Amino acid sequence: MKPHVTSGASVDEIPNGFRLTIPAGDNRHYRVAQLDDYAQLARRRFPMHPPQTLRLRARVSAASLPGTWGFGLWNDPFGLSLGFGGNPFRLPALPNAIWFFHASEENYLSFGQRPGNGFLAQAFRSPGFPFSRLIRIGATLPFSRKKARGLMSEIVEEDGVRLDINAAEWHAYRFEWSPKRTAFWVDEVLVLETSVSPHPPLGLVIWIDNQFAAWHPNGEIGFGMLENDKCWLEIENLALT
Repeated sequence: MKPHVTSGASVDEIPNGFRLTIPAGDNRHYRVAQLDDYAQLARRRFPMHPPQTLRLRARVSAASLPGTWGFGLWNDPFGLSLGFGGNPFRLPALPNAIWFFHASEENYLSFGQRPGNGFLAQAFRSPGFPFSRLIRIGATLPFSRKKARGLMSEIVEEDGVRLDINAAEWHAYRFEWSPKRTAFWVDEVLVLETSVSPHPPLGLVIWIDNQFAAWHPNGEIGFGMLENDKCWLEIENLALT
């Protein structure tokens, strides 16, 4: 894993793990501290394939933080790189992910009827690029964002639950990813088991940031950055098997 940070943010080693910290700031600048294993790879070369089990312990500086934070596996669907400066060529894609994900109330990150914010155990599964359906969504979006969102929900499978825990306290998190199943545990209690299993390959990501993105059921779209106090995410005993 390699760290990626904006100005003033840091990824520091702690006993048996890492602390990811972003500084206090306003809503005009993006702040992120991230660990991942895929930044210099083309998406087709991401390293993770099922079966995989992720285990770790984690806590954050406050139970409710502006922006997003979390840990898990995904295909970096919003990543865009044209291949300059030694970076891999990568275009945006539809989401494939399995993770524990916290999204503050400004976010709404569900295309269907699942929870769109809060602290979530969540899985997404999408096909490669269903061009005809995406063209239809693109043509619909300027006229009805609500209808376009409904069309997107027909393409992207998802499942997720909101977790009623205090994430500022240490908890043990685990998920299992197999080709036809994903399952999530918190403190050895099963919180979600679903047939929604993301398409590989995926990459490991652990992060904390101050951004938000929302596509609400009424069609309203929003995105940007949020003001935040200094905040951090600590993880320990990370294991992938």
